[in-house]
Amino acid sequence: MTPGARAQAAIELLTAVWDGATPPDVLTDAYFRKRRYAGSGDRRAITAQVYNVLRRRARLDWWIERTGLGLEPGPRNRVIADLAVAERTAPDDLAALFSGARHCPAAMSEAETALADSLYGRPLRHRDMPRPVAFEYPGWMDASFTALWGDNLETEIAALNQPAPVDLRVNTLKATPEQAQESLAQAFIEAQPTPLSPLGLRVDGHPRLGGTEAFKRGYVEIQDEGSQLLALLVGARPGMTVVDFCAGAGGKTLALAAAMAGDGGISGRLFGCDVSANRMERMQGRIKRAGAFGVKRRTIAARDDNWVRENAGRADRVLADVPCTGTGTWRRDVNAKWRFQPTDLDELKAIQQRILADAGSLVKPGGRLVYATCSLLQEENEQQLGWLVENHPEFEPLAMPDVWAETVGGPAPPAGPCLRLSPATTGTDGFFCAVLERRK
Repeated sequence: MTPGARAQAAIELLTAVWDGATPPDVLTDAYFRKRRYAGSGDRRAITAQVYNVLRRRARLDWWIERTGLGLEPGPRNRVIADLAVAERTAPDDLAALFSGARHCPAAMSEAETALADSLYGRPLRHRDMPRPVAFEYPGWMDASFTALWGDNLETEIAALNQPAPVDLRVNTLKATPEQAQESLAQAFIEAQPTPLSPLGLRVDGHPRLGGTEAFKRGYVEIQDEGSQLLALLVGARPGMTVVDFCAGAGGKTLALAAAMAGDGGISGRLFGCDVSANRMERMQGRIKRAGAFGVKRRTIAARDDNWVRENAGRADRVLADVPCTGTGTWRRDVNAKWRFQPTDLDELKAIQQRILADAGSLVKPGGRLVYATCSLLQEENEQQLGWLVENHPEFEPLAMPDVWAETVGGPAPPAGPCLRLSPATTGTDGFFCAVLERRK
């Protein structure tokens, strides 16, 4: 592909990213599956350009507005701005890329040419930029992040804007960590144990794992180390009744299944629940590959579900990894940070409280409710935990160091009443977790 064709491909992908809610990596994979003519070098260059623009969006938009040309910060103008500012592409070279030739972007308008001329040689970060712009996060979250991190805000946010590693969870239903490592090595993929999860492997680079024997045979599942830790903190054991209340794609459900393994399969009862029938259907393929036979899938209603009422007070463990803003996953879904507004946060908080009430009703006396989010906002974490304890005094929070020592082993990082993970502090995605016990 020519440089101009690569630029056009980046514009098309960015348009798709900003038109919907599908993560960029999913869209990128689908885009290249339909374009087999794109070589590996083309794919790497285009993907890098797409992610660079996504990670620089706030700064690029600030520069576009600062020119005073009145241009909207759409995909074309952001690519032009990124090439001029971050890549230091001269205006004449930019015009050659935007030539209008076959597979290349249409020729630049007079205003776009003025944009390229105005921005060429500018620094990507400027002293006049507000902090949310300079560090690429929504301004309405600034107060929350400042209250949470204080002087460490810039370090934490900078880590969230870096690419994430590829973490795998070893599926102990089928392999040991050593066997999984050996199988990956046969495919020339190097992997090392993760620092915190005893079941995790961190892969060097970003290899294609789908075609490997380790993946096809179900030895490993792609799962961030932080997500693995949440599943371990549930403390699922053989013979228990365990509910993954917001199972989604099923990653934690499969981890719980491995923890409940007995002779001949899962010992006890394990339910993966979700309001989405499509997600429940897609989970079946993962269950089969992992050999996690015995997982019971349930599509439940968002309100007043019959199955929830019928099973009240029966579960030993309930995991509620609730829908949230996903601020902890910005390394993987770069566009997610711009997807929500303050009004969306209010709606999510109401949903989280409703889920907590329903999930909590399933827990039997002496059982545990595990509340988790992939958010870093206190409004979705500590404040929701406070709401739960105030409105449902039958639940008592357990000290995280004790729960960690019991379920994972060793000291909890960092020590505190709840678990908080972030790229800067633990090298994982951002997660929050609190474990509560229902009073007997």
